Amino acid sequence: MAPPKAQNIDEYISNAPEALRERLFQLHDCIVAVAPAAEQGIKWRMPAYTTKRILVTWAAFKRHIGFYPTPSVVAAFANELKPYKTAEGSVQFPHGQELPLDLISKMTRLRVKECEEEDAKWKV
Repeated sequence: MAPPKAQNIDEYISNAPEALRERLFQLHDCIVAVAPAAEQGIKWRMPAYTTKRILVTWAAFKRHIGFYPTPSVVAAFANELKPYKTAEGSVQFPHGQELPLDLISKMTRLRVKECEEEDAKWKV
C-alpha cells in the first residue's frame, strides 16, 4: 500500500487511504507528545523522528502499521508486545485493533532515553 512518495509526515498521512488517516494521526501525535523536540521527516519512504539518532519510524501497510523502534526497544518490551507480530526491530499493529498508544509512548520514551544517555545507534 505504498502511497506516493511524500515530502513530510503530513503529506504521507494525507496520501494514505482515508480510512487509515485518523489512526496515523493518532500514532504521529503520540510520538510527538513524547519527543516534541524530535525532527520530523521521511526516511526510507517512512515517517521518521530524529534527535541525535533516528528514534522511531513507521509505515502504513494494507493490514497493519509497521512500527520500527530498534531491536533493543522491541526486546525491552517483549512481554507487552506478545499480542502483536514482532521481528527483531519491528512491531505490527493490525488495523482491526485499537492502537496501544500507551505502549507506543513507552517505547518511544525508551528510544529518547537511549539516544540521550547512550547515544544508541539505529542498528544495534
